[in-house]
Amino acid sequence: MRKPPRTPGNSVNLWRRLALWRAGLNSSVRRYSRDVLVRPPALQARLAAAVTGHDLAERWRELPQGPGLAGAAWLGHCTVLLRMGGLTILTDPVLSPKIGVRVGPVMVGPRRLTPAIPLSALPHIDLILLSHSHFDHFDKPTLRLLASPRTRVVTAAKTAALVPPGFGSVHELDWGGAAEAGGVVIEALKPRHWGARAAWDRHRGYNSYLLTSRDRSRVLFAGDTAHTDAFDGLGPLDLAIMGIGAYDPWEHAHATPEQALLMATAAQARYLLPVHHSTFRLSDEPAGEPMARLLAAARPDGPAVLPAQPGQVLSPWPPDRPQP
Repeated sequence: MRKPPRTPGNSVNLWRRLALWRAGLNSSVRRYSRDVLVRPPALQARLAAAVTGHDLAERWRELPQGPGLAGAAWLGHCTVLLRMGGLTILTDPVLSPKIGVRVGPVMVGPRRLTPAIPLSALPHIDLILLSHSHFDHFDKPTLRLLASPRTRVVTAAKTAALVPPGFGSVHELDWGGAAEAGGVVIEALKPRHWGARAAWDRHRGYNSYLLTSRDRSRVLFAGDTAHTDAFDGLGPLDLAIMGIGAYDPWEHAHATPEQALLMATAAQARYLLPVHHSTFRLSDEPAGEPMARLLAAARPDGPAVLPAQPGQVLSPWPPDRPQP
């Protein structure tokens, strides 16, 4: 995305951006400090509850091994399993009970609201896609446990050094770059977001990914993005994986549910798998609001929304078209 020209109007935009960042920072400090000090019994009970999807690996083995898209499973937040071109692909794996910055013995950051699918339930992962280095997308503890010489990693520019050792390969992609794995082509697109893991490393990249298999099946993994025209005309797409949460007060960085639907429509997606909701408390909107707004906005002539539960395998593909 090109930088806007320097005009007098940009000073207004700068002040608006500063106000938005201040609101976001205040929101984060309020929520994260409360989360460090308080451990609600109800939250602990939910995290201790039996995890659905414990037979995920067994169900995954039953999926077809053909050249196209054969199935998908949302595992919470932006973590999605895909069977595509015979490969098992995992996006932004985050399965830790808490994410954030460790300060001595304390981790400052949000706790998981719902139980994670256990690592023992996952199938072998052929390819991991990392969209950017934010803690809720690039979880080093999870990556350490997934490290295998049989697993490849594709990540954004200037983030490879953050990936724990032990993977077969780690490939950085800048915007417009492409890589190939097992017949699946991965193209890096520029969303409307940012990539810094900390305040001083704003040089790090941030990607969306377009996946194309040998039979021309196509999947868009948007990662994090505000409303943008970067995906217009990409399609037709078999599936768009798009974030719908953390927009209050972060709409300048995360799309609203209605904006996610607009982007999926402009990308000519047949199905929309909503992610980035109901897993961590990253913003001020109520937990159930993003999905409720998305389902209310869905239309019969637009992308079909797949309101999946964590661990639910969507297969055979294409799934039955749900009613909005």
